[in-house]
Amino acid sequence: MVLLVRHGKTPTTGKVLPGRAPGLHLSEEGRNQAEAVAARIAALAEAGASRPAAVYASPLERTAETAKPIARQLGLRVRTERGLLECDFGTWTGASLKALSKKQEWAQVQRNPSGFRFPAGESFLEMQARITSAIARLTALHRGETIVAVSHADPIKAAVATAAGTHLDLFQRLTVSPCSVSVLAYSGAGPHVLAVNSTGALTELVLS
Repeated sequence: MVLLVRHGKTPTTGKVLPGRAPGLHLSEEGRNQAEAVAARIAALAEAGASRPAAVYASPLERTAETAKPIARQLGLRVRTERGLLECDFGTWTGASLKALSKKQEWAQVQRNPSGFRFPAGESFLEMQARITSAIARLTALHRGETIVAVSHADPIKAAVATAAGTHLDLFQRLTVSPCSVSVLAYSGAGPHVLAVNSTGALTELVLS
């Protein structure tokens, strides 16, 4: 089972497309969210679910800072996984969302993302292939175990869409809020989506 956690809020959440730019840290609210999601994941483990065997995070500060209290609650260390990185937004990195929403290309980002590449950056298809490959590699490494993977909204949405068999052009219909948990389970029958954008108790996810 993979617990996909989006990082907590930062000072620019909902205002700017930060991408992979370094130096962006959690806000005070984001730090509180990280502590809360850590407690929720620890409660899931105590309720009888498989205790996470590892905590992974993308290399960016905001994901590492979100993963740290989760790892502390579980008695683990945070491992860095580049496959969990945010999409490379190229020259759009750091731009305000208000300004980007006025661009002609914005409609394609929302309605036909599978055909879009960010200028001097990554395509949505490449991002989807990267995150799904990373998850496949980690689940193979931790076969039969539960892991936590702290990432970013778009990669998590792409991973959930892949697991659900949903075309990438529809992935923008998914919502992944700060410090929400989306849960994927893998078996011989393929992936199962157990939760998307969960911001409440996770104990209902204990598998019988």
